[in-house]
Amino acid sequence: MFDFAPKSIAVVLGTRPEIIKLSEIIKLLGDAALLIHTGQHYDPNLSGSFFDELSLPEPDVFLDVGGSSRGNQIGEATKRLDALFADHRPLAVVVQGDTNAVMAGALAANAREITLAHIEAGLRSHDRAMPEEHNRVVADHLADLCCAPTKTNVENLAAEGITGERVVLTGNTIVEAVLELLPPEADRMDLCSAHGVEPGRFVLSTFHRPENVDNPETYRAILEQLAGLDIPVLLPLHPRSVKRAQEHGLGDLLDQLTVTEPIGYRSFLGLEAESALLISDSGGVQEEASIVKRPLIVVRNSTERPEVIGTFAQRVLPGGDIADAAGRILADLDSVHEQLARLGSPYGDGSASRRSLEALAAR
Repeated sequence: MFDFAPKSIAVVLGTRPEIIKLSEIIKLLGDAALLIHTGQHYDPNLSGSFFDELSLPEPDVFLDVGGSSRGNQIGEATKRLDALFADHRPLAVVVQGDTNAVMAGALAANAREITLAHIEAGLRSHDRAMPEEHNRVVADHLADLCCAPTKTNVENLAAEGITGERVVLTGNTIVEAVLELLPPEADRMDLCSAHGVEPGRFVLSTFHRPENVDNPETYRAILEQLAGLDIPVLLPLHPRSVKRAQEHGLGDLLDQLTVTEPIGYRSFLGLEAESALLISDSGGVQEEASIVKRPLIVVRNSTERPEVIGTFAQRVLPGGDIADAAGRILADLDSVHEQLARLGSPYGDGSASRRSLEALAAR
């Protein structure tokens, strides 16, 4: 459908969420995709296995810049991408979201005057303490094409002078990823059984952001409140979050929860759909909650996804009263689930990937 030459569209990614959200774009590009992995997520559980799970080809290029500081990751990835683009100049560079890989891809494309498309443009937390905020702002201002998921994102871009043909309202590519990968009900029942939980009667929780896991008092408050809930809590933890808990002496609290290693994306979606409640600091989970129709408590100082606050999600500050918010939802759980089932997702109809590539092809 898209008349791009083989290996002519460089898709730069480095983390699990990028792999997920770019999966349909990569499939639609087919042979035209030059897939470049920066190595920001270098743990196989966080990245490598996802290519198999999503039926994607292995990356054409692996830059291996993971495991170092943010500045070094961005600098090294930019340097290596610049050299790559000098030897093999693509028609366009595609980046997604707000990671260090996005910053590096945007800088390298700009330096070589290559058309840059930013998928998931226009998100703003207005929180300069978040490294991701700087990454997405820079990418948007350098991009030739900003693919904005929602009208709110379009308005954010306009407020910064980014308008006109540079901006296209596309929806969010997470919708098609979830719709394609969500396991059928029978498989979801098996997933619950395998993790020792009853469908509709457990909390699924994840935490990884520094504002929650780097502060010992905040992390302790979160784990104590999760452990005190009158419902089982399944807690897949990022390796960094496990390490921080051990450093803070919080192992006794982890023992009161069902802690697992990161779960494959299909399985995680299945567990999300069968949970009673989600409690997380993940941006992706905020989006997914609106697709699988489950209530979410967002534990963060700020969020760049306000579209779900007040409907599918409510926000609690790090170390805040998670237990009180959870108790109110769990006390009227069936009614909450019924109300959310009738709401549409603010992130579109599942055609964001195709719309984004159509906009790129038009340029």
